Amino acid sequence: MILIDTHTHLYSDQFDEDRQETINRALDLGIEKFLLPNIDIESIEPMHQLCNQFPTNCFPMMGLHPTSVKADYQEVLSYFKTQLTQRNYVAIGEIGIDLYWDKQFLEQQKLALLEQFQWAIDFQLPIVIHSRDSHQEIMEVIKTFNNPKLHGVFHCFTGTQAQAEEIIDTGFMLGIGGVLTFKNSGLAAVLQNIDLKNIILETDAPYLSPVPYRGKRNESAYVHLVAQKLAEVKNTSIQQIASITTANAERLFKI
Repeated sequence: MILIDTHTHLYSDQFDEDRQETINRALDLGIEKFLLPNIDIESIEPMHQLCNQFPTNCFPMMGLHPTSVKADYQEVLSYFKTQLTQRNYVAIGEIGIDLYWDKQFLEQQKLALLEQFQWAIDFQLPIVIHSRDSHQEIMEVIKTFNNPKLHGVFHCFTGTQAQAEEIIDTGFMLGIGGVLTFKNSGLAAVLQNIDLKNIILETDAPYLSPVPYRGKRNESAYVHLVAQKLAEVKNTSIQQIASITTANAERLFKI
């Protein structure tokens, strides 16, 4: 059984004391690939170092996280674009709109998103979308961009049935993580009606640990718990979940 953690910040300083052991725990459970979303300028170098250390397991993305979009976003994006020509990335990410923490830079977030959409088209890459409290705003930007080649995943999906269907109809997948295991998330009921061909698995480590580790540091090994819960929801085996979601991830990210 092979699983892929399609969204993990293993380069985070929260893993500085035990990064090798953390990766080994995941590998021992059959989690063989780790996709690393970028956040800002400071995260690029540690992300690259980890990918250089584990070239067959760790794969980088390039993008500006919406909470890192500030007044100087154009200068930052210019630097990021040069990075795209210097090595291979599996996606443009993580990008999007975040209205949970701060609405001050909403217009800049939209403009940064549009520019990074164009990178996805130019470099023929999927996008990894962060959409906290911003589903409608992101959908509007996607419609404004209006390019059927734009594709990817809404990472950490926790929305409604209608939102899930809109995402899938727009040509995107759902990234499902630890929130699925939360008792009152409502996500299990939504996913009962979603075909597995539209789902990939993730942890968002070190954030959003699944039950029974909720509130503690998340790690990539716990994607196994997400797969287990999804198997219960879909009334199938964890092997079937692994087979389908891994194939989905390999196809989306070309890994």
